[in-house]
Amino acid sequence: MSRFERRTEKLAPFPVFVRRMLRSLITALILMALSLSVGMVGYHWIAGLGWMDALLEASMILGGMGPINEPHTSGAKLFASLYALFSGLVLIGVMGVVLAPVAHRLMHSFHLDEDDKPPRRHTRK
Repeated sequence: MSRFERRTEKLAPFPVFVRRMLRSLITALILMALSLSVGMVGYHWIAGLGWMDALLEASMILGGMGPINEPHTSGAKLFASLYALFSGLVLIGVMGVVLAPVAHRLMHSFHLDEDDKPPRRHTRK
């Protein structure tokens, strides 16, 4: 796995940045898929929902929209509350994973000397 460039190094070329963004997006999608799977299994086994209803419920909670079905048992209520808390943390974590390459590139560009910055393209008006 490639590391980010250090403060004293030149800014990484744009294709390297694009690869970092793609890697971050793939990691975020995997995290979201795993989180959605946890929710689906929990809502199916603990709350007794069918697979499609479990998918809908987990998707709505994970997306921050809120629940669709009201849980009826204490176990289902406990799972729903823990999954909602977990989903909030997953959202924050996924945003961190996705925005890390952008934030790093932006912060790194602030620390570059003028000689190290890539040349600007001139556009015609």
